Amino acid sequence: MIATPKNTLKIASGEWINYINIGLMLISLAAAYILPFELFLFSYAVLGPLHYLTEISWLDKKNYFIRSKDDMILLLLLVLLLTVAKFDNTSLPNKFFASIVFCGFVYALILLFIQDNTTKILLAAAAFIISAVFNFNAFHSFPFLIFAVWTPTIVHVFLFTGSFILFGALKSRSASGIISLLFFVACAATFFVFKPNNFGLPITNYGRQSYALFGYINSSIYHLFGFGNIKKTDIDFYTAPKAVAVMRFIAFAYTYHYLNWFSKTSVIKWNQVSKKRMSAIIILWVVSVLLYAISYRIGFYALFLLSMLHVFLEFPLNHYTFIGIGKEISTIWTGRKE
Repeated sequence: MIATPKNTLKIASGEWINYINIGLMLISLAAAYILPFELFLFSYAVLGPLHYLTEISWLDKKNYFIRSKDDMILLLLLVLLLTVAKFDNTSLPNKFFASIVFCGFVYALILLFIQDNTTKILLAAAAFIISAVFNFNAFHSFPFLIFAVWTPTIVHVFLFTGSFILFGALKSRSASGIISLLFFVACAATFFVFKPNNFGLPITNYGRQSYALFGYINSSIYHLFGFGNIKKTDIDFYTAPKAVAVMRFIAFAYTYHYLNWFSKTSVIKWNQVSKKRMSAIIILWVVSVLLYAISYRIGFYALFLLSMLHVFLEFPLNHYTFIGIGKEISTIWTGRKE
């Protein structure tokens, strides 16, 4: 097909966004090296709520990439259960935290293929039962870490972000898209290759107190990489090169995840909403930031439902993206064989 001026402009725009994102990756990488804990806390409290609100708004415009918005009711109920679990460690939902996340993840995949409502619910219930029988909720177990700890956090901001970059590059057959993906992976790997000692600004007392809310993410990733065991109460948690490397990786992943989203206005047009909706988004965002400013703990718990909701509502898109990657790779492979 001969590219028209309009098509050429669209391609050029996509290419420039890829290069802009490479720059955003480098900025996130540099900031993560200098002040990893504070960078994460800033990104999570300031960029995070705006991301939740704008992405949920965009997903709603896109019908959540499913046939009927009514199907999202179960995901909302699951998020409400997780919110109860977060506020009450002795509650029944807390004992099945991993199963609830697993059920939501599987249910989102079911929505892409099954139309019958009864079948959807039965399969979702089966997923929950299977996860409970196979003890997904055992603390420290690998299934628990995958679904209760990593899926709503590092998998969402790193693995899913990487999959979006890959899908976009494959779909547009963009060399710059592939380059941006390689930069993304290289930046993440850099933290574990180059681990300077006593580099960057030391964490503040405020940073220590606030980051205590997230410490288990670090200790679980620290153990995953074979570094041993570490707790948020250990002094090495904030100073040891390997522990700081993990924190830099987390800070980079979250910060770039948000910046990547905000850079895509000309591509996915998440900002094209009514003035009334945008005003509501801005007001809610300002209130969210104020809550974090008053107390990071208050902000964290007040925004937990919104944070988890945007993760769950994105699950159908995540599955759609992985399916799309498979189809694009298959198309490219088949074309080469022919």
